[in-house]
Amino acid sequence: MAMTIHCDIVSAEEEIFSGLVEMLVATGELGEMGVSYGHAPLLSSLQPGPVRIVKQGGEEEVYYVSGGFIEVQPGVVSILADTALRAGDVDEAAAEEARREAVHTLTNQSGDFDYGRASSQLAEAAAQLATLRKMRNRAGRG
Repeated sequence: MAMTIHCDIVSAEEEIFSGLVEMLVATGELGEMGVSYGHAPLLSSLQPGPVRIVKQGGEEEVYYVSGGFIEVQPGVVSILADTALRAGDVDEAAAEEARREAVHTLTNQSGDFDYGRASSQLAEAAAQLATLRKMRNRAGRG
């Protein structure tokens, strides 16, 4: 039996996941990181995108986070995000439409253009779509 660590994934609205995991994979400010039992303490910001967990027993689940923070302490890993969703709850059509709108806004800048907001919307939509692709790729392997 693999060693486990307690994991909490929390958004501003609700707790999305709480339980024992064998491994968690997320994208921090310096790239993708894996966390498992015995990991050194860590605090890092998270990039928008998928968070993959391998639950006790080997079952995998994928979540989408809009960014936030990950904290690793002995025996527990916590993810605090503004928005966190189960990957299956991400609306692909809405994410694709948001991506198209953000690209259109960036290419057709007007006088009241907010570059920061448009690029943020594009990054979030792209991260949601990447999460869905990652979930489909994993399901296709099974």
